[in-house]
Amino acid sequence: MHSTKGLLVLGCVLAMGTALSPLSATPAWAQLSINIDIGTPPPVAVSPPPLPVYVVPAPPDMDYVWMPGYWSWNDYGYYWVPGTWVQPPAEQVYWTPGYWGWSNEVFVWHEGYWGPHVGFYGGVNYGGGYNGGGFEGGSWDHDHYVVNRTVVNVTNITNITNNNTASFNGGPGGTNAAPTPQQRAAEHEHHVRMSADQVKHIKSAAQNPDLREAANHGRPSVAATSKPGEFKGQNVVAAREAGPRNPVTEKHDENVRSNPSLAKGAAMPKEAAPQREAARPEAVKPEAQPHPVPAEPAHAEPRQEPIEKVAPEKIAPEAEHKNPVEERAHPAPEARPQPEERPHPEAARPEEHRPETEHAPERKPEEEKPKEEERKAE
Repeated sequence: MHSTKGLLVLGCVLAMGTALSPLSATPAWAQLSINIDIGTPPPVAVSPPPLPVYVVPAPPDMDYVWMPGYWSWNDYGYYWVPGTWVQPPAEQVYWTPGYWGWSNEVFVWHEGYWGPHVGFYGGVNYGGGYNGGGFEGGSWDHDHYVVNRTVVNVTNITNITNNNTASFNGGPGGTNAAPTPQQRAAEHEHHVRMSADQVKHIKSAAQNPDLREAANHGRPSVAATSKPGEFKGQNVVAAREAGPRNPVTEKHDENVRSNPSLAKGAAMPKEAAPQREAARPEAVKPEAQPHPVPAEPAHAEPRQEPIEKVAPEKIAPEAEHKNPVEERAHPAPEARPQPEERPHPEAARPEEHRPETEHAPERKPEEEKPKEEERKAE
């Protein structure tokens, strides 16, 4: 897969590097980026999420190597580093992706690197030529890197979509792959750490809240991109769906969350759910506030209705004429004139009856006396 010319070039470069720096056995081209480090994620007690299903975008130009996407870790928990095409730091080098491995009952990150051969990457099926058992994504043809389009075919979605979503090696629900003799040999070769463009790409992903697993739930809006750090535009590919969860892995994570002693000092995600649940009972307390709230408008409504609607229209003009006397006792004068009007007819009625009763007794005795006198005379 690698030409003899390429090996000779590496040998010449190594000789030049040794001549220039007798104290260093590291190749000169490796020193270009060997000091660039973004920090290795700490051991984590819970498993990384499954790999999302996405399509590898087209490379932006020749001599670009595919760096598959993966889940990394920071203080906010797991976050997605989108896959991207990167320029290698030198000719005749290949990228070995990093991977999460199960060790001492926690998940440990193994950093990726550049080297003359692709090493072991946990058997994780990252896609784009990294099928878990080796690398078929491309090769060097003299001084140019050629993408293997039979595997990384930008026109055939089936060949470039990742369907096996296990994101770690070993442990509960991880891959069972073990390094081959060739991959073990590649681990002892001279390696080059990620380039400056790769570092910037990862830092940008770490600072993007949308790429956090807590926000995207395993389905990042930027799953892959054509160039490092390019998280917007036509060349950005979103995840088609989140990877399916493994019940065995889920059970392990639930046990660790419910019993933090199982973490053994490893990093744990900042659980937002328990904090919100603790805050919910506090939110229940303000439910007692609605009781005084309706009471306030209840007192305010009766005050506004008699004053605004009735008082200014009818009472105000009457009060203007009766200010000197009637302002002190408005209800008294209003009640007095009404009963005074009613007794007038009642007073008139007894006057009509009185004359009838007065004339009746007067006339009767007068009429009876002459009748009696006439009888006596007779």
